[in-house]
Amino acid sequence: MRLLILGTGGMATTHAMAFAAIPGVRLAAAVDVEKARAEAFAVTYKIPRIFTSLDDAIAWGQFDAAANVTPDSAHHPTTLTLIRAGKHVFCEKPLAENHAKALEMTEAAERAGLVNMVNLTYRNVAALQKARTLVKAGEIGEVRHVDASYLQSWLVSKLWGDWQTESKWLWRLSTAHGSNGALGDIGIHIVDFAAYGAGQDFDHVFCRLKTFDKAPGNRIGEYVLDANDGFAMSVSFVNGALGVIHASRYATGHINELRLRVHGTRGAVEVIHRMDGSSLRACLGADVRNGDWVEVACAPVETNYQRFARAVAAGQTLEPSFRRAADMQRVLDQAMASAAAQRDLMV
Repeated sequence: MRLLILGTGGMATTHAMAFAAIPGVRLAAAVDVEKARAEAFAVTYKIPRIFTSLDDAIAWGQFDAAANVTPDSAHHPTTLTLIRAGKHVFCEKPLAENHAKALEMTEAAERAGLVNMVNLTYRNVAALQKARTLVKAGEIGEVRHVDASYLQSWLVSKLWGDWQTESKWLWRLSTAHGSNGALGDIGIHIVDFAAYGAGQDFDHVFCRLKTFDKAPGNRIGEYVLDANDGFAMSVSFVNGALGVIHASRYATGHINELRLRVHGTRGAVEVIHRMDGSSLRACLGADVRNGDWVEVACAPVETNYQRFARAVAAGQTLEPSFRRAADMQRVLDQAMASAAAQRDLMV
């Protein structure tokens, strides 16, 4: 597979390293509107060609698929351009800014018969995959309650950089720069984490959003800091189970942590994923009586990058697909609408 990297910002580094390590994948070209950045990226990852426009790259055409690592607001137009050119697409999350655009991208890729996948990163977590296997096998009985959280602290910690001075963080706090805040950024991860791990689809959602004052006039230079900093939602699933999902960028002491608890009629599982690793615990069988938990071993799993390369080789889309990401975007859209209306909405 000859791969084009579209966008050479921070996350593109992860894509380049991951794809370059896969046998049979060749990094063919890189595209970025900033020529100097594209050149530096190409040198680092030994990429032979660079372009400063996607149109020029498509006119050249010597690639089979693209990793779309552009800013969120650019996913929709650039992906549609790639689809029209007959290229398979591996898109960063969220697929689009709203469900309507995500659905348009999904249907276009499906009509064209092209492989389409979204980098819902935490599908790479072995503990999540094992937890889903246990749940789907009926080991915990009928799912009754789901508790999920995504905790970050980059608004109170400078471990990843200074959000007050760096554009790579400031844009995430500004709706005018294409951000839907914590709900749009990490919300897509945790709703997928919860639904996938629990093996359930959403039915209803009620959400509250919160934006805190962070600077004089809530503005730093060109950035109006009006995007939400956290959310709390209550949900129900199609099988009748209830759930609570929340996320925050003010979770002091938690650099980047996802947690999922799925409780059933005969047992429960708990997944914890942090930057330093992940774990799975289960309370099953005789352990339910006394509430005893045991660690569950988890074998390594195929990454999204490996899965995409395999999908292109086979000519068949694998999960997580555009359609899955569009379904999750609908949940987020309804959560946003719910917060505005202050009422429960059907997904």
